[in-house]
Amino acid sequence: MVSPMRILPGVCLVLVGCGAAVVKPKPTVSEPEAVVHASVVKNARFDYPEARSEPTVDTLFGVHVADPYRWLEDGKSPEVKEWTARQDKRTRAKLETMPERDAFSKRLTELFYVESMGLPTRRGKRLFFSRRDAGKEKAIFYVREGDKDRALLDPTQWAKDGSISLGAAYVSNDGSKVAYKVRPNNSDEAIVRVVDVATGEISERDIIEGAKYAGLAWTAKGDGFYYVFLPMGPPVAERPGFAELRFHKLGDDPKNDRVVREKTGDPKTFLNVSASHDGRWLFVVIEHGWSRTDLHYMDLRAKAPKWQTLVEGRDARFEVSAYKDTFFMWTDDGASNGKVLAGKPGTKIDTWKAVVAERRDATLRDASVVGGKLALTYLKDAATVLEQADLGGKNVKQVALPTIGLASWAGKEDDDISYISFASFTHPTEIFELSARSAATTSFYRTKIPVSPGDFEVEQTFAKSKDGTKVPLFVVHKKGLPKDGRAPTILYGYGGFQVAQTPTFMSSIFPWLERGGVYALAILRGGGEYGEAWHRDGMLHKKQNVFDDFIAAAERLVAEKYTSPNALVVRGGSNGGLLVGAAVTQRPDLFAAGLCGVPLLDMVRYHQFGSGRTWIEEYGSSEKADDFAALLAYSPYHHVTDKVAYPSMLILSADSDDRVDPMHARKFTALLQARSAGGEVLLRIERNSGHGGADMVKANVAKLADEYAFAVRATQAREGGSSGRGDGRADHVD
Repeated sequence: MVSPMRILPGVCLVLVGCGAAVVKPKPTVSEPEAVVHASVVKNARFDYPEARSEPTVDTLFGVHVADPYRWLEDGKSPEVKEWTARQDKRTRAKLETMPERDAFSKRLTELFYVESMGLPTRRGKRLFFSRRDAGKEKAIFYVREGDKDRALLDPTQWAKDGSISLGAAYVSNDGSKVAYKVRPNNSDEAIVRVVDVATGEISERDIIEGAKYAGLAWTAKGDGFYYVFLPMGPPVAERPGFAELRFHKLGDDPKNDRVVREKTGDPKTFLNVSASHDGRWLFVVIEHGWSRTDLHYMDLRAKAPKWQTLVEGRDARFEVSAYKDTFFMWTDDGASNGKVLAGKPGTKIDTWKAVVAERRDATLRDASVVGGKLALTYLKDAATVLEQADLGGKNVKQVALPTIGLASWAGKEDDDISYISFASFTHPTEIFELSARSAATTSFYRTKIPVSPGDFEVEQTFAKSKDGTKVPLFVVHKKGLPKDGRAPTILYGYGGFQVAQTPTFMSSIFPWLERGGVYALAILRGGGEYGEAWHRDGMLHKKQNVFDDFIAAAERLVAEKYTSPNALVVRGGSNGGLLVGAAVTQRPDLFAAGLCGVPLLDMVRYHQFGSGRTWIEEYGSSEKADDFAALLAYSPYHHVTDKVAYPSMLILSADSDDRVDPMHARKFTALLQARSAGGEVLLRIERNSGHGGADMVKANVAKLADEYAFAVRATQAREGGSSGRGDGRADHVD
């Protein structure tokens, strides 16, 4: 499922179904606290591009909600395009002249233009993997036969400007074909194509549009596949409800593909598909947000295959796979930290045996059959623990990992060899080959980075949130860093959609660390680090818990004298961009700057744009009175107050973001620029880029150099010109 991180008009609109009307406010209208005012004056301290404000106010459940920059919602408007272009031009001109930008860019270039490899997939006698060669802009999809590697899909050749990217690739069970996604401007929107592995020939017949959220499952013979089709016609926010499961036989006209499962009609749902390796069992998953799933299955060997319900209507998540006519199911039903059930097709799951019981000390994030054994992936205090067990859940063996970090597992049900990717803050990504029979691992590939991880250390501390909840916090810095409250610090968080934040390797943070900075990762409610209960404590009407956790983490960094409010920068993207917006509007005194990427910021109207309706199960909707009250209480756009000294803000958006509409970034920028008495507010637009950012190395280098240079300038300004060490001048990256 696609979360805002992952894989999120005009005046006088009426909000249908929520008792809302747009009105021209009279001077006597009484606006409640934290509602945006309708009259906005230009900020005379900075030469911002002018943005007119309009007296637009919605009355929602008796509450007046002003929206002076609604006109900036219309991304197709020539006026909005011109304003956005002026903002971006001004921003880039300022960022390019910041003193340390070139030094950051140089170091990031050294760190990023290195060879890197993705987790391999074995199919037949072939090995498939993604690898970016040193000095190259994009990763290429390779096939290895024997000891020879051959480039199979090379997106560097698809567009001169690099604007077309390669999405997910699905290899047939026999390794003879690969279906893959082509993504214009690195957006979510995609087209599925098929390549013959032996010849490298790309089919001109098998071209499927409407693959924005397409999961894909090959038949056992590799002569076709099941896929999720999303028609182009319906309104953007409604499209997920029109998704349907189709079957495509290779060589047929995709327009004639038969429908295997009809649309749900509910835009809050996602449809997904999987199949057993032997081709007998087909599964369809209907996901209701990030907390509930329904499962249905079909026996494709039956004389008249038909859908049967495995589980439906339960307030829990379920994931299923089949091996030798036994179904194995991961679920958090009655087990917030996860468990595994096993049973036979056609029997009720309430009669199935729990082969892996719930643990209280760790969260089971994934369970699958690899090499005839159960491969179990746990998180313990946000770090990965891997275990193998027999199919009855017995004879458990822990898979040795180098240290505390993040690991992921890939392998086939009947193949002894599988692959594990491992990384930690100070351990670059390493891929291990694992034998299921012996549980022995051997190093298969290790990324070589021009950095000395041993010069840095990782500490874990815990903050106490407003309600007393313990909030884990990883802190990375140079060894011997003095805790005198002076280190410029970036605090990162996400807190939503069951996404787990883990201690993984990021070469991007080392220029900041080498400069004497601190990088901190907060483990917030709303994520999946501590099971479904942890997730639910940070969603819907409890979303404020996430912001409280983040603020508590910031206060902990200050209390332990890593940093001070004058040197603390908050960073996040997508749902994490919402986190940044909420943090700086709720506690502007606590931060020197905010780096706010592809954010959601108008939580009253978010569901009307991009993929917004798919997130209603996570956030709620302003079309319901109680949801509206919860959303308005924290919506960053609705909590910008006149003459408050907000932190300096770099707001980053993308021109082809079809998940979180860029209107959020535009409206928040205009409002902050008009009302803030604090630091400068800049809007940066990534070109030829979707929600996940550009896939070219040079674009990522430029963006990160801009972020770091902006953060340094903001912390120096708050410290009166010095955020470095020694003689008061900022240290430079060598």
